[in-house]
Amino acid sequence: MQTIFVMVKCELGKAYEVADEAVGIEQVSEVYSTSGQYDLLMKCYLDDKTDIGHFVTSKIQTLPDVKDTFTLITFKAFS
Repeated sequence: MQTIFVMVKCELGKAYEVADEAVGIEQVSEVYSTSGQYDLLMKCYLDDKTDIGHFVTSKIQTLPDVKDTFTLITFKAFS
């Protein structure tokens, strides 16, 4: 299992609509609204076989009203 975080910039006034759509994606476990350059932060769990680039471009970037994304790939979780 691989964990990624995707920061999402939305069309003005559309962050809540994008968040509502994103939580319906099976691999998206959490969606947070954020301040700063990006509007949302999505935590995603992907199977080891899943191509990260393909997932982001086909599942996240194609959501209505998404303008831009920035993907963070994680290596190790510390508890």
